[in-house]
Amino acid sequence: MTTNFHSHAQHGSRPPRTARVAEQLRQEISQMMLIDMKDPRVRMASISEVKLARDMKSARVMVSAVGEERERHAVVSALRHAEGYLRGELGVRLENLKAPPKLRFELDESIAYSVRISSMLRELEPEGSDPDGVTAEATE
Repeated sequence: MTTNFHSHAQHGSRPPRTARVAEQLRQEISQMMLIDMKDPRVRMASISEVKLARDMKSARVMVSAVGEERERHAVVSALRHAEGYLRGELGVRLENLKAPPKLRFELDESIAYSVRISSMLRELEPEGSDPDGVTAEATE
C-alpha cells in the first residue's frame, strides 16, 4: 500500500519518513529529467509515483510516458541507463539520506490504459453527436 503524501498534510499529521523521502525522490528525479538530462526521450515523460522500501535502500519509480508502446519503453530504458547518474545526483541533492536508493524504473500503464479506454469510447459514439450526448439533429 502506498501512502499519499498530501493526505497527511490535510489532517495535520506528519507523513511517515518513507513517504516524505519518496516524494522528495519523485520531485528531484522529475526535475533532473526536465532540466539536467540530455536524452530527449525522457523529456516527454514524468514520474507518477515512487514506492520506497521501508529500509530506503531501493525504490520502484513509476514512469508515465506518452507515445507508442516502443517509445514508452524507450523512455524506461533511457532512465535505466541513466540510473548511475541519477543516484549520484540524488546523493548530492538529498543530504538527509546516507545513500541514495537503488532505482528500479517501471512503466506506469495507468495513463496509457486511460487513453486507450477514452479512444475506444470515442469510437463508440454515433457520428454527429458530441460528448455531452446531444446529437446534431437535436440542436437544429
